[in-house]
Amino acid sequence: MYMIIVGAGSIGASLIDIAVREKNNVVVIDANPERARCVQDRYDITVLSSNATSAETLREAGADRADSLVVTTSDDAVNLMVVSIAADLEISSIVSVVNDKEHAEFFRKLGANVMENPEEVVANYLYNVVKRPNVLDFTLLPQGAQVFRLDVSEKSPLVDRSILESRQRETVPKSMRILAIARDGELTLPEMDEVIQEGDVLTVFALERVSDELIDRLTG
Repeated sequence: MYMIIVGAGSIGASLIDIAVREKNNVVVIDANPERARCVQDRYDITVLSSNATSAETLREAGADRADSLVVTTSDDAVNLMVVSIAADLEISSIVSVVNDKEHAEFFRKLGANVMENPEEVVANYLYNVVKRPNVLDFTLLPQGAQVFRLDVSEKSPLVDRSILESRQRETVPKSMRILAIARDGELTLPEMDEVIQEGDVLTVFALERVSDELIDRLTG
């Protein structure tokens, strides 16, 4: 892809690294000369130390041929202005960080995909790592939905039962789905007759917040 990334702070820097490693054609815009210079010194890409809220800057970055634009600054006013200009320039895919979730709807009305409040996402992840050591990964989705991975011990009520049996017994609530099972280094998409084994790592989707008591019971 031809990607324009606005902002080379902590989020932007990580995105730049991923995009470059995946061999995308990347142009970076950052108003901070020092950050722009650091990116230029590290990667063989085009870096503009300019104000991205200018349509001319986005045109200079190649908006007419860009597949996507991603805005990552910590200032929602700046992000919204960049998104608005990008929409006017008809960039097909526009993505933006939204630091205050109350602002998200403004971005969506302009056609942008949003990542709401990244600091809160990280905080939730860290909290769950501390409070739920048996939850290996945790992602909070819109409207309270969650995706996480569980390490199944020998004491789990899931062991030696099929997914269907655990659902029929309501060990696994109706609001939850087991999406994948990692076993012996392989990841599979299980059928309902798949039997859970001790040591399995389950990827689980839940429509609503899962209580600590249920997590403890499922992991054993």
